[in-house]
Amino acid sequence: MSPPTRLRVALLGAESTGKSQLAQDLAEHARTNQWRVALVPEHLRLWCETHGRTPRADEQWGIAEAHRQHIDAHTDCDWLIADTTPLMVAVYSDLLFQDLSLYPMALDHLMGFDRILVTGLDLPWVADGVQRDGPHVRGPVDQRLRAALESRGLRYQVVYGFGPQRLAAALRGLATGSQAGDGRAVAWQCANCSDPDCEHRLFTQLVRQRRSLNG
Repeated sequence: MSPPTRLRVALLGAESTGKSQLAQDLAEHARTNQWRVALVPEHLRLWCETHGRTPRADEQWGIAEAHRQHIDAHTDCDWLIADTTPLMVAVYSDLLFQDLSLYPMALDHLMGFDRILVTGLDLPWVADGVQRDGPHVRGPVDQRLRAALESRGLRYQVVYGFGPQRLAAALRGLATGSQAGDGRAVAWQCANCSDPDCEHRLFTQLVRQRRSLNG
């Protein structure tokens, strides 16, 4: 089964979990099918690169709103791939500043997506400029992200794997989903089922495989 030819995809996940690479790989896959692609980069990353620092608490809302506008500006395309959405800004505002005010807007915005992919924590953490806080924040970010999605009833697909395996897992998730009648994004919590223990076993197996490959 192939993914639909018209699709709005939200890529979410903690830092250094391969979101940007996966976004590029999905875009390239769509282009090989002659589909028109809009790939929207993470505005928070661009902001940090421009300013040479991470934002203050009072700057979070403006960054989230700018990201929302950049995504919504793309209407004439077959695939829209958002390399994160305002929800990630909301999660970091929660984690760093105990500010919950961005969640309603960010979750409302996700209702307009057809699929939500959450990148798993099986990839090694890699430093990348001023934006990244360290491997110790990936677990708390992942927990807050999932809790926020589940609080609104937004189902999602967790994507695991290395290299081509990660892309293949994402494409399976995009292909086998269906859009809810009320327009909510639809996905699943695990590649095989919705059992969190099953996902934990899959994650553990993948990490062990990577460690064995690295020697």
